[in-house]
Amino acid sequence: MIGTSITRLIARTVWDSRGRPTVEAELQLGGGATGRAIAPAGASTGSGEALDLRDGGTRFGGFGVDRAVRALHEIVTPALVGLDAADQAAIDRTLSALDGTERFSRLGGNAAVAVSMAAAHAAASAKGVPLWKHFAGETAPLLPVPEIQIFGGGAHAARRLDLQDFMITPHGASSFREALEWTAEVYRAAGSALAQTGQLAGVADEGGYWPDFASNEAALEALTRAIHVAGFKAPGQIALSIDVAATQLFREGQYHLAAENRRLSTDQWHGQLSRWMEAFPILMIEDPFAEHDLGAHAAFTAAFGHRAQIIGDDLLVTNAARVEAAAKAHAVTALLCKPNQAGTLTRAKAAFDSARSASWGTIVSARSGESEDTTIAHLAVGWASGQFKVGSFTRSERMAKWNEMLRIEESLGQAAKYAGAEIFAPLLKARA
Repeated sequence: MIGTSITRLIARTVWDSRGRPTVEAELQLGGGATGRAIAPAGASTGSGEALDLRDGGTRFGGFGVDRAVRALHEIVTPALVGLDAADQAAIDRTLSALDGTERFSRLGGNAAVAVSMAAAHAAASAKGVPLWKHFAGETAPLLPVPEIQIFGGGAHAARRLDLQDFMITPHGASSFREALEWTAEVYRAAGSALAQTGQLAGVADEGGYWPDFASNEAALEALTRAIHVAGFKAPGQIALSIDVAATQLFREGQYHLAAENRRLSTDQWHGQLSRWMEAFPILMIEDPFAEHDLGAHAAFTAAFGHRAQIIGDDLLVTNAARVEAAAKAHAVTALLCKPNQAGTLTRAKAAFDSARSASWGTIVSARSGESEDTTIAHLAVGWASGQFKVGSFTRSERMAKWNEMLRIEESLGQAAKYAGAEIFAPLLKARA
């Protein structure tokens, strides 16, 4: 205990990939080990996720985190010093008790998750093991299938397109390294096509292309074409994944497609999504309906859950109780697991384990506001999630995570196992 006893907590303001302030926490232990982690931030957020504590006002557009940093120094430090960093559950219980609210509205979810992740880093350092090994325990590590944005839309690209993410998942690769090599070719093919047609408008929040398409369907067509131009089969080797982020589209009882100047009822929206599912090699679809509508999710899952992953993000917000309710309703078939939505690693793991108990897929995910922090890469391997969503194939806050995964794969040597097509085999068989 002496070697892993917390002796000091340092909290500071650093900057995320949007140029906004965020919280970094650093723990120092009695044996000399340290651990450091940075909180990410989302743009498209579920109503039930842990709340970032921001300063408000005009400075930094209200996004300052001085209050969160001060809460760590004044409230958390006295309670944390002396605790065992190796006891993650105790650290996280202390954070929850100090806050006293369901969504960390007192300390801030940004402050809490930074400390929670920093404790894991410190404990792994004290043990002299890689972070993924600390998370894995006796679980065999697994290299996940990446889910990588090629085109950005929705809240990540000023709503030039209504759907938020147009992604690929290179499940047919033989290794994580090969999966990234395949991605590089598709990304290049997609970019070349945009440049040739004059449809490249910029770069979205997560590093993907910001295209100037006339419709959401045009983006699906272009991405499918890029996979084929790059020399791959869709969906046999590389499939499409889309994040609808439908809550962002839902107003006054209808789904508003502003980019296409259309308004659709829930039934009409179901029909539109169904046509896309039939027409394109879509193997994953996230948040297809508004977060409050379990019934619409369940109907869609009944229709397509045998041939595609139906993923809950805003619907579930990495919350075990919500996962259990959605499982009972057969609303989705996979969890998007974001630690900062939960506020602590322990809460995130509870949601993750609930998803596994329901025989769902599990996807460890980054946020649109990110940093060089690579904690989630180690989580994905150590928890054997099988899938990993970070953003696009550009920008250092994204590449830091992809590259860390490559290092982990290399360090495992012959023991490295890529989740690959095994995850999607039943879905692909159903599509055949």
